Amino acid sequence: METIGWLAAVLTTFSFVPQAIKVIRTKETSSISLWMYSIFTLGISFWLVYGLMIGSVQMTLANLVTLVLAIIILRAKIKNG
Repeated sequence: METIGWLAAVLTTFSFVPQAIKVIRTKETSSISLWMYSIFTLGISFWLVYGLMIGSVQMTLANLVTLVLAIIILRAKIKNG
């Protein structure tokens, strides 16, 4: 079961890397929904807290990395309009 948890964590977390790289390089965020990323970032924050509360290393690390990437994208969206 641990392997499945790690696999899920790695795949879902790193699926955000291409979007974050694209936003950092191009500063283009017009096709990104501000509301969606705001709600998503809040949700990831709660998943991170939940992972900490239950002591799940996979959930905590995955959501920590995803939160950082989501904040980068959300911040660029807010800055660039």
